[in-house]
Amino acid sequence: MSGVETTSRAGAAWVLPLCWAAVLLDGFDLVVLGSVLPVMLENDVWGLTPASASVVSTVGLIGMMVGALTIGTVTDLIGRRKVLLVAVTTFSLFTLLCAVAPSVFVFGLLRFLAGLGLGGCLPTAITLTTEYARGSWRSSATTTIMTGYHVGAVLTALLGIALIPNFGWHAMFVAGALPAVVLVPLMWRYLPESEVFRAKAERSTESHGASARQSITLLFRDGMARSTLAFWITSFLGLILVYGLNTWLPEIMRSAGYPLGTSLGLLLTLNAGAVVGLVVAGRVADKAGVKGSTVAWFGAAAVMLALLSVRLPAFGLYAAVFFAGFFVFSAQVLVYAFVGRSYPVDSRATGLGWTTGVGRIGAISGPLIGGALLTAGIAYPWGFYAFAAIGALGALAVAIAARPASHAEESGEVSSEREESVVTG
Repeated sequence: MSGVETTSRAGAAWVLPLCWAAVLLDGFDLVVLGSVLPVMLENDVWGLTPASASVVSTVGLIGMMVGALTIGTVTDLIGRRKVLLVAVTTFSLFTLLCAVAPSVFVFGLLRFLAGLGLGGCLPTAITLTTEYARGSWRSSATTTIMTGYHVGAVLTALLGIALIPNFGWHAMFVAGALPAVVLVPLMWRYLPESEVFRAKAERSTESHGASARQSITLLFRDGMARSTLAFWITSFLGLILVYGLNTWLPEIMRSAGYPLGTSLGLLLTLNAGAVVGLVVAGRVADKAGVKGSTVAWFGAAAVMLALLSVRLPAFGLYAAVFFAGFFVFSAQVLVYAFVGRSYPVDSRATGLGWTTGVGRIGAISGPLIGGALLTAGIAYPWGFYAFAAIGALGALAVAIAARPASHAEESGEVSSEREESVVTG
């Protein structure tokens, strides 16, 4: 095992690509149900209805919430590497089983169980990448990791176009599980444990054996309570925007009188803006400071969302949607970068896990809010006003958090010689 957990230059070089691939699976999950449910409903699979399909979608998100809350805490107790391996293996196995589910109940149960593993992927991958990144490049490392999320979403949508007409909806879940055949062995062989976690465990066997309750209480000690609550609220608001827009933007634009082709093109533009925004946001946060950048990004997201309520010519509309994606999605990821730089090693993964877990409530709420506005017939323009207000509240909430402290213990956890070999993002 010592060969597996090496912290050499070669081992550290694997951290970013392997964690990026794990996060790509999260992006797969964002799109896969949207790809298969229309076909399942059309073919009356298991007597599925729009109502039961909504329940299945919600159950999967609840699984991700529970997974983020629990696995993030476990990560601070047993290490990042083991948890990420278990999370990826679990998600992939239950995703594969979805292809052979005999009923809607079993299908929903498998989606919940897959969500448990998937919910643990994101906070663990971000934590491990953050701890292998140089201090001045940690925000860039986080945003680089999260490009995998949107690349996964786009690839899955394209995969659906190619696979579903020829092989049926089952093929999507088989395809979603196949990456584990390559990814899990590579992670087992090359993914190192976090050096800062190993150093903490070696310094104190008492800390290594800490309970989950102790790990959670660290989120509210030493002046962190205000920041912890601010992170939870901001993540909740941010994921309302992410999931609300990805779910309902095409339909809102159709209700405004835009043709369907334009509406779908706007969804792709939204996610293209997200990828560019992630790259830029990380660089800005590294140079200008993560707190001020996060506040500014949420504020700009609010402005761009409000602008979408105005009838614009084609070029102006696509530009506004591009910049809405540019700011909305990377604002949420900057929250994760902020969290990763705010907590000490003893509670970092727990902090990220609870932030993403609470945020999943927003992921559930976003589509519900958009659906309610559409049902009421006021999604355009009031939906964009509502989303803009949520973005503004996100800016206010994250402004309450304290600026990230420079944790003294981390300077001793990774020697300067080793730090030359870490991933820079």
